[in-house]
Amino acid sequence: MPLALVLLTLAVVNVWVHVGPRRAQLVTGPLAAAFLLAVGRAAGLSWDQLGLGPGSFARGVRWGGLCAGIVVAGFAVALAVPAAHRFFRDVRYRLGVRSALVTALLTVPLGTVVFEEVAFRSVLWGLVEDARGPVWATAATSLLFGAWHILPALDLARTNTALAGSSRTKLTGTVLGTVAFTAAAGVLFAELRRHSGSLLAPVLLHWTVNSVGVLCSAIVWEVSRGPSRPSG
Repeated sequence: MPLALVLLTLAVVNVWVHVGPRRAQLVTGPLAAAFLLAVGRAAGLSWDQLGLGPGSFARGVRWGGLCAGIVVAGFAVALAVPAAHRFFRDVRYRLGVRSALVTALLTVPLGTVVFEEVAFRSVLWGLVEDARGPVWATAATSLLFGAWHILPALDLARTNTALAGSSRTKLTGTVLGTVAFTAAAGVLFAELRRHSGSLLAPVLLHWTVNSVGVLCSAIVWEVSRGPSRPSG
């Protein structure tokens, strides 16, 4: 059954992302995405149903570009408010600006965005939409997208200095908040994919959110270090 195979692939990849070597994800993410596209095609989904039909590119660029611009503006406002900087202090991105650029432009799209968008907004959405309609497709993929982020939420609770701590209440709140937020983001991504008819639209938005977040975190860490003082 194609749906069961997609769910099994999601479970395996979710664990692999957290236990496997990070460099390998630059290859395994796109390979797993290609596998899921093959599953979708074998199940009878057309390229249009997968959000990759001819003529969808321009629509995806328009919709995704508009949303990405709004996100960039929002991050710029947050970055301009010193009180908000503490929420950007994630030790995973204490990288320096050059390494952050590599992460934002290479690691994020290949290691995260390509697989997640193909899995949730292309193949899974297409399978559920074909069987039950778009409302069910958006609801199911969004709930699963929220659940997908349970393990990342545990990482966030450990690495973000604004959230770090041993309190079980804080940990629970971080996980539930992350799941709720990403499920809501899943609704936005799914509706963007539905209205544009293009997978490229949520890909651009997803990539922008993750990458600009990484860059803002790196910038905040650099600023917090202050100017270097000459020795002696």
